[in-house]
Amino acid sequence: MKHKMIWIAVLVFLSSCSPLLQPNFETPIVSVSSITILPSDDIVPTFEIGLHVVNPNRVALKLQGLSYQVELEGHQVLFGVANQLPTIEAYGEGDVVLEARPDLFSTLKLFGELMNHPRDAVNYTFDASLDVGVLFPKIKVTKSGVISLNDSP
Repeated sequence: MKHKMIWIAVLVFLSSCSPLLQPNFETPIVSVSSITILPSDDIVPTFEIGLHVVNPNRVALKLQGLSYQVELEGHQVLFGVANQLPTIEAYGEGDVVLEARPDLFSTLKLFGELMNHPRDAVNYTFDASLDVGVLFPKIKVTKSGVISLNDSP
């Protein structure tokens, strides 16, 4: 009876690792879908960051956790973690919404630089690390670009 229980435990473990045993496991695609400022009466705004995740695999992607940071002109202004994340079904897509508040001192330093050296645009970098479980490597995402500060298109 004891040996039977061990074999059942081994089979359950192997079935939970089945994505690892698949040589064709593809890295999911993660894109930044939005960054907006939420309405607030606070002096420090809250930002909402939207991510879109595409799972090109035949197994569901169970997101365990996520850490992220946003830099503007080299200043880390937003950062955080999340652990209430959706499961992205096999061959499916899903959205993750994060709320972040800026680091006050980094933001003040950035605004000081922008006041002393006005410009039409700022460079940004978004870095995230998605944890899909201990048996998989973390999925790293880096997006960079330029945000226009002009009102005209």
